[in-house]
Amino acid sequence: MTLNPLKLSMFQRVILSLLLGIAAGIFFGEPMGRLEILGNIYIKLLQMTVIPYILVSLIGGLGKLDLEMAKMVGLRGGALILFLWALAMLTLLFLPLAYPEWTSASFFSTSMVTEAKKINILDLYIPANPFYAMANTIVPAIVLFSIFLGVALITVSQKEAFILSMQNLSDALMKMASAVAKSAPIGIFALSAAAAGTLHVEEFSRLQVYLEVYLAAWLILAFFTLPMLVARATPFSYSEIFKEARLAMVTAFATGTVLVVLPMIAEKVKELLQKYDLEDQNAFSAVDAMVPTAYSFPSVGTLLGIGFILFGAWFTGSPIATSDYPVFCIMGVLSAFGSMAVAIPFMLDFFRLPADLFQLYLLGSVFTMRFATAMAAMHGVVICVLTACAMLHKISWRKMFEIAALSLAITGAVMTGIGFVLTHAIPYEYKGYRNLISMELLNPASNVNHHALPSPLSEADRRTSRLDIIRSRGSLRVGYAKNRLPFAFQNKNGHVVGYDLELLHKLAMDMGVRLDVVKIDWSKVSQELDSGRIDMAAGGISISPQRALKVDFSRSYLDEYLGLVVPDYRRNDFSSYQKILDIQGLKLAVTPFRFKEGAAQQLFPNAKLTVINSPRDFFRGKVKNVDGMVYTAQTATAWTLIYPDWTVVVPKGLRYKCPMAFAMPHNQQEWREFINTWLDASMKAGLGNKAYDYWILGKKENNKTKRWSIIHNVFGWTDFSLNFGR
Repeated sequence: MTLNPLKLSMFQRVILSLLLGIAAGIFFGEPMGRLEILGNIYIKLLQMTVIPYILVSLIGGLGKLDLEMAKMVGLRGGALILFLWALAMLTLLFLPLAYPEWTSASFFSTSMVTEAKKINILDLYIPANPFYAMANTIVPAIVLFSIFLGVALITVSQKEAFILSMQNLSDALMKMASAVAKSAPIGIFALSAAAAGTLHVEEFSRLQVYLEVYLAAWLILAFFTLPMLVARATPFSYSEIFKEARLAMVTAFATGTVLVVLPMIAEKVKELLQKYDLEDQNAFSAVDAMVPTAYSFPSVGTLLGIGFILFGAWFTGSPIATSDYPVFCIMGVLSAFGSMAVAIPFMLDFFRLPADLFQLYLLGSVFTMRFATAMAAMHGVVICVLTACAMLHKISWRKMFEIAALSLAITGAVMTGIGFVLTHAIPYEYKGYRNLISMELLNPASNVNHHALPSPLSEADRRTSRLDIIRSRGSLRVGYAKNRLPFAFQNKNGHVVGYDLELLHKLAMDMGVRLDVVKIDWSKVSQELDSGRIDMAAGGISISPQRALKVDFSRSYLDEYLGLVVPDYRRNDFSSYQKILDIQGLKLAVTPFRFKEGAAQQLFPNAKLTVINSPRDFFRGKVKNVDGMVYTAQTATAWTLIYPDWTVVVPKGLRYKCPMAFAMPHNQQEWREFINTWLDASMKAGLGNKAYDYWILGKKENNKTKRWSIIHNVFGWTDFSLNFGR
């Protein structure tokens, strides 16, 4: 039996195109990414009708109603939206049942010291300038403007001609959208081929648990909960609802946006009503009003994405307490009114979770975003059918609550089962410490020695330019002290590595000399520098006026932020500077430098400070009866990789910076000026940024291998390319 594409339904063609696109991406690999231009053309053609459709459908749909009917649409449609929100958020609360107990810690993130972007509800929903909202596709503001205009039109006399023109324009726009939708197989093939050809699956290894749990919850909501709500509470069957929603779901999945399928949703719902002889004008008007309105509010698909906060809390070892679940549900819905790029950072900040988890979310969103838009399409169909049936008094709220309760029970059982499987099926070992001590320099010098402290220079050589001594000797001697993570430390291979060493290896290469790395006693750093045993000292050295009396400093090459190291479960207690000042009986550990010169006494006047010799003493529990430790944030986060039961907090309202520099010998102006000139040139060339990303932020080098493909890895064709679009 041969397959005739011409006899396939549109849905079957779309599915076939999706599968063929994925297959092409796997076969040809990265060259298929150039087909994305075809997919973008398809998306833009679909988007072309959306904003005009929202305007005319809402204005015309509401304008033809009377005030009583418009009020009924708002009340019943609003109640149904609230019902679905509550069901989605309650579903999320069962997700932690699937998370196994794992130890975790992370590198420093710049977002720890960046204020979270605030959600501006006014700009999002109040159309101060409707034309600006239309030009910038601010859909919620466009919807609100259209609703106001449509409601105002209800009381206008002699509106029939205008309403008819709106209806005709709406029908024309739907015909345009239907015509464009006929090219869906081409557009979806291009989009799926480009995605499958460029996606590196190994990038999702850290998100394995989240993605598996997300997919399980998505399947329950998309294939059981939402369609069964309609099937049990209205005259329509499960198969009919799913049949009308599937094309919109697949199109939304392939395009990555539900906006483009709004006309399709309205058309399918009206066809379904006509099939059951429910061609009531009020029901049709409710559909026209609910399609764009529902899009402007968070969908079940959007709210499912908020579940990442629960995953992030588990991932960092600080699960959200059950007592905080009501706040989580309320804040989750409210934050979802904006974009997820704003909602997730806001929620991370609200629950005092590491802000760098947002990067992890963005990585997973490459996968989850598609499923979220597909569910949003199902959400649109369901809310429109339920509202239309509510207008016709053909809906059973009791049966809806029964399905909701059954859905939650199924979710709880499934998540418990997944949690059991993940706990026993996925081998897990905390690798934060191992990864840290396995790090090697990105660009090590070819000639480097690690040896004992060398002999001092002679009296005559001490009066000579140190720069000349280094050149004639052919080596640069750098001293570092212990406990200087992540600036200078010894890795598992015995190499001294870190941020500062990355810079110094490049310095030695630029000078054409050997690099001698020497471990020193920090209390004697001034003597070692002036005696000539070492030429400079490194290791995340903070500048202070008191230290400047003992050594000279190079220009500052990095600023660190002052923070606190506290137990994971107490993160929220130290979330703001004002909270810390209000803590009674606060006890903090500080190093001698932070106590005497680092402003700890001035910044925390309410605290009893305990001076410690080393941060290691604090992490090992040798310092008793303290609530936390004052330390620089970038350095402290490296320590938490070794001791993951602790976390670093940079409190809101505390923006105390600590400049870092190299310690230099006294009276060596030429040598110091040379280092300053070299630092200026090297930092502007990007050396500091590259080292910072690697040693402070923990980002691996972006040296991705070519994505696996059949044509390259199986057949060995290495010169295959696709020149389309060039």
